[in-house]
Amino acid sequence: MNAWLSQHRAALAMAFRRLWATPFNTLLSLLAIGIALTLPGFGYVVLDNLRDLGRNASGVQQISVFMTVEATRKDVGEIETRLRQFANGKWRFVAKEEALKRMQASEGMAEIVASLPRNPLPDAFIVEPTNTEPEALEVLRKELSGWPKVAHVQLDSAWVKRFDAFLKLGKLALTMLAGLFAAGLIAVTFNTIRLQVMAQAAEIEVARMIGATDTFIRRPFQYFGALQGLFGGLFAGALVLGGLRLLAGPVAELAALYGGSYGLKPPGAFEVGALAAVGALLGWVGAQLSVSLSLRKFD
Repeated sequence: MNAWLSQHRAALAMAFRRLWATPFNTLLSLLAIGIALTLPGFGYVVLDNLRDLGRNASGVQQISVFMTVEATRKDVGEIETRLRQFANGKWRFVAKEEALKRMQASEGMAEIVASLPRNPLPDAFIVEPTNTEPEALEVLRKELSGWPKVAHVQLDSAWVKRFDAFLKLGKLALTMLAGLFAAGLIAVTFNTIRLQVMAQAAEIEVARMIGATDTFIRRPFQYFGALQGLFGGLFAGALVLGGLRLLAGPVAELAALYGGSYGLKPPGAFEVGALAAVGALLGWVGAQLSVSLSLRKFD
């Protein structure tokens, strides 16, 4: 066990030395890997923020439950009891008197309201479900429609479905883009390792002559590819954070123009760590492919 750990420590140290031996080439490789990981990483963050924005937008995923005009306080109380037992989100009651006052306060509506013989508006409940998936919202709408003294249940399901379809399309496009850039990252690592193997061909020949196994020879190159991908992933995380910091001000100003407030949610430590881990894995794969194919030439 100690010998195995010593071999891995030595291979890791050798990989670090190779990284620092050619700082300019290392910097260029990290830049290429960082950019390759930044675009899908940034796209993931943008989709995540769009999903939160859609869920938090006022009235977007609310269900309005309108009672019949002749509904009594007892009928309203029964619906309140059902909603308390429902316990699947928040809700609030809008009395018909309050709705009439809001309508009267609207521009140009005061005279119209004053001319009405009685209040034509019904009592209503505004429900904000926890589960905002389009299918779940539609099921809930149908369930609420069957409750007693409920005249109409309003849900802009078409908007919700369009928004959900847009997010799914964006996720699919992002997955395809990530696959392309992952292949590019493997190609960058493959070419870098191939050049290293060619430059150290004589050393590899001598090592094999004195009994070194292919696993022993591959190990430093594998660590080199993994470290290169790891640092490239961390660099990509820094680029994503920097880009979001630059966009935070304009996005907040745009939200203020529409009467709201919204702040971009940056990726957390887990997301940055996942990006670095993906980079390390792809770097290891590229190194494994490159050195395995290159060693065949020494057979």
